[in-house]
Amino acid sequence: MLAVIVTDRYRSRMNLEDHPGDIIRKARAMSGVSAAIAAAAAGISETELSALEATGQIGKRPDFTAMANLIGLNPAKLEAIANGWHPAEKDLSLWRELRQISTTKGGNTVHCYLIWDEVTRDAALFDTGWDAAPVFKLIEENQLQLKHLFITHAHEDHVAGLQQIRERFPQIHLHTDARGAPPQHRNRRNDFIMLGSLRITNRETPGHAEDGVTYIIGMWPEDAPHVAIVGDAIFAGSIGRGNQSWDLARQKVREQIFTLPAETLICPGHGPLTTVAEEKAHNPFF
Repeated sequence: MLAVIVTDRYRSRMNLEDHPGDIIRKARAMSGVSAAIAAAAAGISETELSALEATGQIGKRPDFTAMANLIGLNPAKLEAIANGWHPAEKDLSLWRELRQISTTKGGNTVHCYLIWDEVTRDAALFDTGWDAAPVFKLIEENQLQLKHLFITHAHEDHVAGLQQIRERFPQIHLHTDARGAPPQHRNRRNDFIMLGSLRITNRETPGHAEDGVTYIIGMWPEDAPHVAIVGDAIFAGSIGRGNQSWDLARQKVREQIFTLPAETLICPGHGPLTTVAEEKAHNPFF
């Protein structure tokens, strides 16, 4: 069953993509620390650690500082997430022509993003989600011309609607870092695309996926902060799995995302919207 949510101006609080147990499990994989060693450092049993990683629920409170130090996390930031830290709610009316579209399949909720220029009505889509139908609805409601499709990485939940998009808009310009893509679709370093008054650039952010890329949208009307469409490179309070390389994933976040202005809006593929400043201050992987 497919569920769809389209964010217009302001949305109710969205849970973090990763609860404390998810973060600990990812960090153990990143650092190669066994459950037995991590549990001993935290002062809990392996059974209690397993329950924490599975549910995020804290029974007997572990020694987060000792465990975080062991598995490569920032102790204070991990403790804050365990105590309920969440990024501030974002009012998308600051970016009037930005929409977050969330589709859910099999318990996996993924976001794609639609932007357009207010004057020309030219539009660009970032990833597709599980189904392109809500994208088509927004395009029709706002009388848009979809000109560009930017892919953050080629994992199924981010590109499942690609065929629908290309069938509906056969002349669309596809932008990707996928190694098997035709040369005319490949992002080039220092490329920029103008969409009316909006300027779109790209930064390579592999680690979670070999073809990972972040897109930066600038020159919004009324000086709204830049927007970074990051795919699964970073989430509010966490990062995507280091399927390619954990070290590379963190390095690229530091180099390509954390070097953006502090107020930059981070639009991840999963979980709530956040900012560069919030992630520098609160993400335990950094």
